[in-house]
Amino acid sequence: MTLQEIERQFLTLSPSDRTAIFQQLTRSLKISGKGITKTKGVCGGEACIAGTRITVWLLVEAQQIGITEAQILQDYPHITAADLVNAWSYAEAYPEEIAACIRANNEAA
Repeated sequence: MTLQEIERQFLTLSPSDRTAIFQQLTRSLKISGKGITKTKGVCGGEACIAGTRITVWLLVEAQQIGITEAQILQDYPHITAADLVNAWSYAEAYPEEIAACIRANNEAA
């Protein structure tokens, strides 16, 4: 089944069924994903994939310059697709923070 087929089927569901699916997906991502952490003294306290030194802004910047999720996962084999979902969600929730980190990194370079 393709993503487009799944999307078409999903859109035919009732709002309550769609909500149930989202809730289940969210629970499964929280279980499998490591989450996002900020630890004083690790990467300047910036948001990272938990248990790593891979910053959210680095992943966002990679995506902005055209690096695919598949390539990111290949380049960082110790993170998962769920970790990327967590990173994208964090970046969406805190866009100013991520933009400031990217700017600061580019100015330092």
